[in-house]
Amino acid sequence: MASQLRLRSALALVTGAGSGIGRAVCERLACEGASVAACDLDAAAARETVRLLGSPESEEGAPGGKHAVFQADVSEARAVGRLLEQVQARFSRPPSVVVSCAGITRDEFLLHMSEEDWDRVVAVNLKGIFLVTQAAAQALVASGRHGSIINISSIIGKVGNLGQTNYAASKAGVIGLTQTVAKELGRHGIRCNSVLPGFIATPMTQKVPQKVIDKVTGMIPMGHMGSPEDVANVVAFLASEDSGYITGASVEVTGGLFM
Repeated sequence: MASQLRLRSALALVTGAGSGIGRAVCERLACEGASVAACDLDAAAARETVRLLGSPESEEGAPGGKHAVFQADVSEARAVGRLLEQVQARFSRPPSVVVSCAGITRDEFLLHMSEEDWDRVVAVNLKGIFLVTQAAAQALVASGRHGSIINISSIIGKVGNLGQTNYAASKAGVIGLTQTVAKELGRHGIRCNSVLPGFIATPMTQKVPQKVIDKVTGMIPMGHMGSPEDVANVVAFLASEDSGYITGASVEVTGGLFM
């Protein structure tokens, strides 16, 4: 593993922190020394993540402990604004590391996809990242602090996938959003990068039929699905000063899968 405690002075806000990649990111950033504000729509899941970090805290945003639990629907502007206010009130500073992991799927072929399923996926996966990125950037610029914003996209946003027009569009949007934010915020000392996971063993991929998983695994040069920790390792690098001259990048974590 890379050198430890690269983030010992950092405060990291992680959305989608209750499971999968989000939980692994929280664990890795905490191991690097960061204080973690773990946010999820499911507060109980976020609380379990914080428990795994070694914090006894059990109440949302309560004082005490190095890490804290927050609950928010990232697709709601007021909720995101309130989240940033709560994080700053709890830690007396804005987060210098922001990792947007919250995401959902509602898969269906184009000919049968409902407008509701399209809207909900775009609202969480793209609008949610816009809202969190904007609110965090505003807080950082107002405080004069530098920071690193890391948005979790997907290789599907680059190459597409059957039955996922909504998901692919939302994740492609995250890549474009990230590249533009990097151009706008570089002069403020704020970096913004995206991570494009391939097929990672998470609760989301557990919904995929086994025959599909077997087919996709056969297309991965490394011969197996990735783990949430594989993604978290890249996030930790992008959060640290080891990547201090990297912004606007899209880092693929796919085992070589290009579909």
